[in-house]
Amino acid sequence: MKSKRMATWLSSAVLMLAAGFTQAAEKPIVFAVAAEPYPPFTVKGGNGQWSGFEVDLIHKLCEGMKAECQIKEVAWDGIIPSLLAKKIDVIFSSMSVTDEREKQIAFSRAYYDSLLGVAGPKGSEVEISPAGLKGKLIGVQISTVSANYLKKYYENIADLKYYDTQESVNADLIAGRIDYMMADDTAIAMMVKTPEASGLAHIASVPYDPIIGRGVGAGLRKEDTVLKARLDKAIGELLVSKDYDDLSQRYFGLSVSPCKRGDTPAFVSKTCDSPYQQVAQKTE
Repeated sequence: MKSKRMATWLSSAVLMLAAGFTQAAEKPIVFAVAAEPYPPFTVKGGNGQWSGFEVDLIHKLCEGMKAECQIKEVAWDGIIPSLLAKKIDVIFSSMSVTDEREKQIAFSRAYYDSLLGVAGPKGSEVEISPAGLKGKLIGVQISTVSANYLKKYYENIADLKYYDTQESVNADLIAGRIDYMMADDTAIAMMVKTPEASGLAHIASVPYDPIIGRGVGAGLRKEDTVLKARLDKAIGELLVSKDYDDLSQRYFGLSVSPCKRGDTPAFVSKTCDSPYQQVAQKTE
């Protein structure tokens, strides 16, 4: 009787363990976007729902992976700590792939590219140089590639003002409280199209520098190699699809793909070209 009870207990334990593995396998993938809206990439509606280019990409990628996914908002400054603490599974919030960030986390292949630019009053000109930016009040969102670039090269030359959100930078530039702002080209392009920013323009492009990174990718924990492989494959397939082209044109009116497409759509390898790589090769 004792051995029978033991066998029954072991059988139940095995079933519970198997059920646990099944539940783990079906656990939704939690994608994180920054709590601070970043139009047109991530926008929070009045109903609390998120929309935008990156949100649409998340939905398409999850369809491609045949995975159940959730979107969670996390403050930008805490987004990498949340990933490392396993509160989220994927960072999908316009995070540039840089050597510094790769010391902490892994990245998927790039899913869009955007160089850095400067916005200011329409008709004005500025040179991205110590002479051109000396004494200028420049707004930038904290913990971004733009902020890192300005801090490295212009901290003691220009007057830098840091903001928690890109929307706050935009608002101060529109109100004339700062001279210029530095941000992604695509974000600037969308801002200057709005009625309230009609007096502003994209007035300069930032020369390539390694600190800018190698495109925008999804951030993952280094040990999550299986998820990374699935995401890389899904991104590669999406980049050459009509869906990606349609979303790119809908939000930006141009292609932001990091890859060059041939005449025939095909799976793009991880070595696909990007503007960063092309410019870097020219400057070597």
